[in-house]
Amino acid sequence: MRVLFSSTPAHGHLLPQLPLARAFRDRGDTVAVLTGEAFAPVLAPEGIDLLAAGPAVDVLFAETARRTGVDAASNPTPESVAEFFAGARVDLTADDALAAARDFAPDLVVAEACDVVGPLAAAVLGVPLATLAFGPAIPDEFTAGLAAVAAPRFAARGAAPAPARWYLDPCPDVLQAPDWQAPEGRLPLRPEPHRGPGAASAAPEPAREGARRRVLVSFGTYFAEPRVLGPILAALSAADVDLRVTLGLTASADDYDIDRERVEFVGFTPLDQLLRGVDLVVTHGGAGTTLGTLARGLPLVVVPQGADQFLQAAGVAASGTGLAVPPDAATPESVARAAADVLAGPEYADAARKAADQIAGMPSPAEVADHLAAALA
Repeated sequence: MRVLFSSTPAHGHLLPQLPLARAFRDRGDTVAVLTGEAFAPVLAPEGIDLLAAGPAVDVLFAETARRTGVDAASNPTPESVAEFFAGARVDLTADDALAAARDFAPDLVVAEACDVVGPLAAAVLGVPLATLAFGPAIPDEFTAGLAAVAAPRFAARGAAPAPARWYLDPCPDVLQAPDWQAPEGRLPLRPEPHRGPGAASAAPEPAREGARRRVLVSFGTYFAEPRVLGPILAALSAADVDLRVTLGLTASADDYDIDRERVEFVGFTPLDQLLRGVDLVVTHGGAGTTLGTLARGLPLVVVPQGADQFLQAAGVAASGTGLAVPPDAATPESVARAAADVLAGPEYADAARKAADQIAGMPSPAEVADHLAAALA
């Protein structure tokens, strides 16, 4: 079978697809990913082909801002989100993407929930489509906006949007909104923290008797701005904890004026390794970080910066698996207080472990790949 994954050119959208892509690869299927050229170093070690199409994410944000006057990353209004994913990205990507998809000739297209290019390719080629979600369900006002902006772009290419045959859902029920209804074709899919190619899941680190608690601070690859993180790190480092801090893709340790005695800065590292020996994760609330952390039974403090992070923040707060600090209250001191409260309150760790148990009971990527292959046989 030939399986084409399609992703917005951003780590937070691509990395959660890798467990299922690996599962198809390990079955012996031919797998490719349709996304930006910048992800060649991520996919090449996986033995997964890249079908490069479209510009990088910073170009798409700039074009969206030019068209709408809004930064879709920091101010994700329904209009700016729709223009980013279904307007600018399709306009700057679709022609090259469709040519690559035709050459690949997939039997199945798997597109992450915000990707419109993959569904366009599936519609044009007449191929079954599976949507791969990456967190709690996206609100209707955003999905309706995406559909409205996408429709004329489908029509211009002689196609019409069609519902996905499957909705692959890595979000445990405990994180969904109270009024959430499972969509037709839903298949649960166990999430896992990102790990490097060929790496086994990291073994838990033995308890460090008498050691300080360890806090992972990770604001992802795009939102790890020193001007945002610096004051938060200063407040957190005043507590009796050790900090492990991810730098994102552009920052360096020299960007932070902070006492290094209790702070370990790390470059891009698979989340599976970062979580080893950690007691708490302070994060922007990206879906991959949030679900990967809960899969390890660890509580969170979520400080959303934009995009879909507000959905994860709401789910964490409502489920009791951690605390959310909204932007209007996100002073460094309030984030540090939230971290202290979660570390001191065993109820948060208990809720996180229950979420991990729920996640462990979801079908594995290998089981989902087998199910989809059998349905298409």
